[in-house]
Amino acid sequence: MAALFLAVSISVLFGRPELSAAAELTAREILDRVDDLYRGDSSHGRMTMIIKTENWTRSLMIEFWSKGKENSLMRILEPIKEKGTATLRSGNNIWNYLPKVNRTIKLPSSMMASSWMGSHFTNDDLVKESRMADDYTFEISFRGARENLEVVELTCIPRPEAAVVWGKVVVTVKAADFVPLKIIYFDEDLNLARTMTFADVGPIGGRELPRSMNVVPADKPGESTTVQYHEMTFNPRLEDSLFSIRSLER
Repeated sequence: MAALFLAVSISVLFGRPELSAAAELTAREILDRVDDLYRGDSSHGRMTMIIKTENWTRSLMIEFWSKGKENSLMRILEPIKEKGTATLRSGNNIWNYLPKVNRTIKLPSSMMASSWMGSHFTNDDLVKESRMADDYTFEISFRGARENLEVVELTCIPRPEAAVVWGKVVVTVKAADFVPLKIIYFDEDLNLARTMTFADVGPIGGRELPRSMNVVPADKPGESTTVQYHEMTFNPRLEDSLFSIRSLER
């Protein structure tokens, strides 16, 4: 993911070797970097999503593509019974393709907060329709040491006109390189909703990125969804036709 999961602009920040890891970024630049963590001008890769609930555990192998900030495609490769199920975002439109019934469904905005494939990620997490720096007011709320690590914390409050599902988002990144450590989400009543943590920072796609992302819902702390990135290529040449209904239903 993130999505999942899903999104710190890779193409602007991670892709610039002249940018020092210790360089000072504004709050907006940090949030953009987090939102675009696994994006370049384009990207392609594979990941595993492991979903654990009270009653069952399952694993999905997913192939994904993205181009720019408004085009993305995710297709399930395994298991066989889910193979071919796909999610497409093209511009402001989002569709799910269900191969079992050979049906394509356009998602209304009201479904952006809904679970994707029974996971603890939402449709919005995977396609990144919203952006923190655009949809929230924000400030650096803490800068200093926590658990022997220098961090920067940003608190984000939704703008009145923003179509977002969270009442508050708190983002924590490492001060040294701005790689995210944790994102905490609160509902509209400012109750803790879920916690997303990042781990296993290492080389992938020629960059140092978290290769694992885990989401735990506050109301079901024994459940979780983990995304493990296996391979990524940044800035491959992708045709616009890849992000089409015809391609979705392939």
